[in-house]
Amino acid sequence: MTHVDNDCPAMFFVDGPGGTGKTFLYRALLANVSSRGLIALATASSGAAANNMPGGRTAHSRFKIPLTLSNNSVCNIKKQSGTAQLLRVAKIIIWDETSMAKRQAVEALDRTMQDTTGVRLPFGGKIMIMGGDFRQVLPVMRHGTRAQIVDSSLRMSPIWSSIKKLRLTINMRALTDPWFSDFLLLVGDGNEESVDGNFIRIPDDMAIPYTNKNESNNALIDATFPSLQTCETASDYIISRAMLTIKNEHVDEIYDQLIERFCGEEKIYYSFDEAEDDKNNLYPMEFLNSLTVSGLPPHYLRLKIGCPIILLRNIDPSNGLCNGTRLICRGFQQNAIDAEIAVGQHAGKRVFLPRISLCLSEDDMFPFKLKRKQFPVRLCFAMTINKAQGQTIPVVGVYLPESVF
Repeated sequence: MTHVDNDCPAMFFVDGPGGTGKTFLYRALLANVSSRGLIALATASSGAAANNMPGGRTAHSRFKIPLTLSNNSVCNIKKQSGTAQLLRVAKIIIWDETSMAKRQAVEALDRTMQDTTGVRLPFGGKIMIMGGDFRQVLPVMRHGTRAQIVDSSLRMSPIWSSIKKLRLTINMRALTDPWFSDFLLLVGDGNEESVDGNFIRIPDDMAIPYTNKNESNNALIDATFPSLQTCETASDYIISRAMLTIKNEHVDEIYDQLIERFCGEEKIYYSFDEAEDDKNNLYPMEFLNSLTVSGLPPHYLRLKIGCPIILLRNIDPSNGLCNGTRLICRGFQQNAIDAEIAVGQHAGKRVFLPRISLCLSEDDMFPFKLKRKQFPVRLCFAMTINKAQGQTIPVVGVYLPESVF
């Protein structure tokens, strides 16, 4: 705030594990700056994290960051545009979960800000507040090696060197309450008894014993969603619980089991699929319908009243409908889903979700371009670890059917 009062450029990085209060700090900063009549921009690398802040938008949406990045990329912002004017008058810019963003995206914003403001200082002389946790999910590189993933991280950027040189890294772990150190001791901070020198044993009261796959899965579901059939209509109950796993195929496994236990009115939506560049009709409709692709909704979308869903596309970010928003189904129409936003600043708002055409921007898995017309949602009883980053969920069951570490 001293930098805000003195109109002094600065870069900060708020570093800390999940649950240590990073989002709370951002919200306090946004409220303080806005109360002075100044403009503060809140962004995040994921839609779920953006929803946790007032006026939050994804970084790609706010800064028009290109989807295909190189070391010389710039944002798609014209100097005479309204977005450029907004960036010029903004006092502070907050970018949460920067650790998930590729360094080329942050560098592209840096170049664009310097060009837009005409100030040859990092980020055009703005007060830039970035945050995240490099112990969590790093940038996703499609089929990337370990070296490529590390190279795409912000810590390999000259911007990170500038932050470290200025000693403006705030460690949230040092500021947090004493309960966090107790938590670390429980899950292992080097003081737990090791197994074979490399592993620690998870305490028995945190784990479900394995008997066979079906029995253990049912026990995990019962522990995560107790009394599901009697509490299924309560939004707070549904949204405060989730199961985390590694891959989308494991997520689908859990969906099939949990939706069976739900008692609400059921609706099944089928998608309309086509291969856009298939001039010789080489790919039959049945084959296209059978494809399950990351980032696209399923062909067979089975929903029930009261079940949780997650949005897969930015539809209306300014009103809370962005990639990662969690909602509760309240009603079904032929071409619309009546839903209630369950988390973030727009919680409780009723919205209608349309059926839209979806394509993958970068899909080298198939020799054709798949176009699927479907509601841009999936069930949200479970989610991948990547999708959950940036969210705080009180009750979590962790399902690891294969090695993750």
